[in-house]
Amino acid sequence: MARLTRREFVKASTLAAATAAIAPEALAKRRGAPLRAGVVGCGGRGTGAAVNFLEADSSTRIVALADVFEDRIRGCRSELAKLDGVLAGRGTVADERCYVGFDGYQRMIEGGNLDVVILATPPGFRPSHIEAAVGAGLHVFTEKPVGVDGPGIRRVIAAANAAKEKGLSIVAGTQRRHESSYLATMKRLRAGAIGRIVSASCYWNQGGLWMNKRQASWSDMEWQLRNWLYFAWLSGDHIVEQHVHNLDAVNWALGATPTRCTGMGGRQVRTSGDYGHIFDHFAVEYEYPGGVRVTSMCRQIEGCASKVEEVFVGTEGTCVTSPGRGEITGKNAWKFEGENPNPYVQEHKNLVAAIASGQPINEGVQVAHSTLTAIMGRMSAYTGKVVTWEQALNSTLDLVPAKLEMGPLATPEVAVPGRTPLV
Repeated sequence: MARLTRREFVKASTLAAATAAIAPEALAKRRGAPLRAGVVGCGGRGTGAAVNFLEADSSTRIVALADVFEDRIRGCRSELAKLDGVLAGRGTVADERCYVGFDGYQRMIEGGNLDVVILATPPGFRPSHIEAAVGAGLHVFTEKPVGVDGPGIRRVIAAANAAKEKGLSIVAGTQRRHESSYLATMKRLRAGAIGRIVSASCYWNQGGLWMNKRQASWSDMEWQLRNWLYFAWLSGDHIVEQHVHNLDAVNWALGATPTRCTGMGGRQVRTSGDYGHIFDHFAVEYEYPGGVRVTSMCRQIEGCASKVEEVFVGTEGTCVTSPGRGEITGKNAWKFEGENPNPYVQEHKNLVAAIASGQPINEGVQVAHSTLTAIMGRMSAYTGKVVTWEQALNSTLDLVPAKLEMGPLATPEVAVPGRTPLV
């Protein structure tokens, strides 16, 4: 379980200063009234997020589950049933609150008795799920990324703005934003510890990931869902699904989003049809306001050097960040040496604290922008064209199938730069 393999995050949000402004229902939550969550997407990440939510506060409960596959729900229920100590019994979900199918999330929301929805399906479903949760007046924890194309990102931004109007919280799974090492380092960067940032680079280079061999009983749709990493309509490709973490850190440090990018990439090693149609490596140059250029690299190929970090070069020094690490060299040399417990729990603590205090956190637009940063890099690499922020945001290319049902579904062709059109 995630709670056993990740360092526990002990940095807690302070609520005392906001006590006078807390609404009566929020005070009830603080006094121990259950904060009830439903989980949409019951695989490993959804189960881990459910546990992290329970770890965040003694008032939290998991009361409903939804997934396209019944076996995923069974697996999640089984893991939650094993929890002991202070978590015991708080993840017990009744049979009637388990919803199977593409519309399971809708039926779960309509079933009521929820305060929070935890969204952990493949990213292609995220825009519709965020819309539904906000439309029902529920707080949201959404895993990253929050979409796979321009139309989806536009929907998320609209939903985030609607959540702001309703006073709802949206916390995203870009956990670096809740991690002590990153928070301390970004504070120093913003204070000018390396002077003006003139360039940056970011990396998520690692080996391969899991793949489920197709079974004879699976339809095209089921095979793609059970191997969602390898289909852009589900994952956005790994530059979106995984590298978004690094790109989010760059946007955070620069306080901006890119204006345009030029990318390249390909499918050098994972050429078998078992791996769908996505690339296995990307390299993108992003241009930010003020002439700042950022080099982005990501790779999922076995036997190659691994590197997951961000590097910022300033007029007075250099800074390197990665999980648990923040280090500045130059005029104001510094190294993070404090406590750095689990940010996967802290992001849920911050969500619970926001609900209890009546002071919403809304990371919806922020994570939508970071997701679009990754999407425009993929668009450039797939087509071989320069892609601007406006082109990516206003793109009409909708990757998600119009009809979601088990049955035939063609695998998209592998993109060929110079031939694949920019839409």
